[in-house]
Amino acid sequence: MALGSWRLVAGGAELRVRVRPGATREAAGAIGADAEGRRYLNVRVRAVPENGRANAAVEALLATLLALPKSAVSVEKGQAQRIKTVRIEADGSIAARLEALTGELHDG
Repeated sequence: MALGSWRLVAGGAELRVRVRPGATREAAGAIGADAEGRRYLNVRVRAVPENGRANAAVEALLATLLALPKSAVSVEKGQAQRIKTVRIEADGSIAARLEALTGELHDG
């Protein structure tokens, strides 16, 4: 059974993303899965993966898409990898926004 791309945690949520830096436009796209079946949200950013620029662009894009301040979104794991875990500081209403963004329902 594949795990969803996001889950609620104390104080907010965690979202797995696969980042494609150097894109021509910034956007969040379809859900994908790695070899172990773990799901992630595909994200494209214009920034290049140098000096944390792509990570900062991912944080800013997700904050905008989720209608949150930039300070509420941070790359928690995988800073130098394409697949990252993003921490989202928010109240329980974040579940509805993540469902809308990913198309995946919360199963907890």
